[in-house]
Amino acid sequence: MNLRLFLRLCQSVALGLCACSALAQNWPGEQWSSAPAARSPAVLALEDYAFPARDDATRKGIRTDALLVIRDGQLVYERYAAATTANTAHLTWSVSKSVMASVLGVAFGEGRFQLDDSVSTFYPPFKAHPDIRVQDLLHWASGLDWQEDYEYAPLNSSVVAMLYTRGHRDMARFTAGHGVACAPGAVYRYSSGDSNVLSAALKGMVGDKAYPDYPWTALFEPLGIRSAVWETDGSGIFVSSSYAYMSARDLARIGLLMQRGGRWQDKQLLPKAWVDFSLTPFAHNQSASDNEVPGGQWWLNRLPDADTSIRPWPDAPPDAFAALGHWGQALYVVPSANLVIVRYADDRDARYDDDQLLKRALAAFAGEGEQ
Repeated sequence: MNLRLFLRLCQSVALGLCACSALAQNWPGEQWSSAPAARSPAVLALEDYAFPARDDATRKGIRTDALLVIRDGQLVYERYAAATTANTAHLTWSVSKSVMASVLGVAFGEGRFQLDDSVSTFYPPFKAHPDIRVQDLLHWASGLDWQEDYEYAPLNSSVVAMLYTRGHRDMARFTAGHGVACAPGAVYRYSSGDSNVLSAALKGMVGDKAYPDYPWTALFEPLGIRSAVWETDGSGIFVSSSYAYMSARDLARIGLLMQRGGRWQDKQLLPKAWVDFSLTPFAHNQSASDNEVPGGQWWLNRLPDADTSIRPWPDAPPDAFAALGHWGQALYVVPSANLVIVRYADDRDARYDDDQLLKRALAAFAGEGEQ
């Protein structure tokens, strides 16, 4: 090969590499890269909804503590209120359930369990319920007689008793002591107890030594999450129903992981089979009229059948999904719009509406998408 031909070949290779680089996806390093969106009328309409004037003395109305939007892997919008800042590890409440599902996804990829394994294989107190499988807990379909009432009906609430009174020292064992209401896997029945048994089962999957650090070594550290705090109960089990804390920027990393099918940069951190399971509507859901379509510890915007015209959030695409928590905590993911949205809040009544937030965020930030 003569020198001129060689130089032309090198030039062609270099141009090809540049072209590939231009098409490469954006990934956060220690910080998110930023490309702030213009303050358009659509952005102002979103802010009018998310950050209205509120009488904090009564604690009524919408109160957003943080709102963050990632588009195409870049931070395009961020606003904080009250005492919350970019560095605040905010309580996520039941968003914790979806975070634990992501931790379990790593364990699944390591071959530590199968979806149809009996929970009792990993958590001996569940030997009283040998037919309950891991996938039943993931669908909130254990069949146990559980009442997920909150402060509005505390005397009847299994979850209030678990978190604050009879069950707080050992939440999974408290759940295991409940009676059976129906066959496992037959009916969706939302249960923070199911989620905490998953956390206890994880300990059996990975072992006593690895367990205390496992959410960090398996998920948080690979994603670059630095702010995470996760409370345990009196027995040392992570309270995966409720008590994970992290900054909005860090929670968005889990959203981006899920938006991109479980891949983080050049590694498939969550197996595709796990992501597919997590985002498949539970076939025996009977609460569609209540705007609840469960997947595997995530909330979905499509029913189990092929009809996508009926959706919990009608102004969002059918592929939208979310992790949702008490008092308005939310991690929304809209793959078709390449959006990840984090909202932290302190909503004490029913005025906030997920669909209204999504409608305005899509109008403000839905772009052309990744190539």
